[in-house]
Amino acid sequence: MSDPSLQRIFDRLYRDLARDTLIQTTTEQLRKSLHADRVVLYYFYYKWSGKVTFESLSDDKFSILGTSGPDECFNGEYAKLYEDGRVRAIADIESEPIQPCHRDFLHQLEVKANLVVPILIDRGLWGLLVAHNCQSTYTWSSDEIMAMQTGAGNLAKIRSIQES
Repeated sequence: MSDPSLQRIFDRLYRDLARDTLIQTTTEQLRKSLHADRVVLYYFYYKWSGKVTFESLSDDKFSILGTSGPDECFNGEYAKLYEDGRVRAIADIESEPIQPCHRDFLHQLEVKANLVVPILIDRGLWGLLVAHNCQSTYTWSSDEIMAMQTGAGNLAKIRSIQES
């Protein structure tokens, strides 16, 4: 006779492992297809506070795993835009009209071009799927933007993401 609480633990571990594998595979495939230096998943763990929980890198020197964003920059106004489905493609962070704190943050991460797509679940904004070019500026194509949106949409369908 098996212990039901132990079975629930195993079930949850299995679901979490499956979720993590799907997220890592998605970020890896997107990075390769976009030829980006970095694709990350930024997860909101509390009211617009979050951190990078997954990343795929062209080189380990681009790692930002565990980095949290500039909370003073990402406030309710920006969160609302992403909750409404905003996709932001920045070809050159130097010429784009963005908040100084946002530009400073991107400089710290060595970002030259940025593509951000929301991961939306029924309850709202769960996270952001982000692609970075760190070595040069880059104009994102509509196909690349669509690929990121598809990736974010697929992640939003994962049961353990919907339930978290």
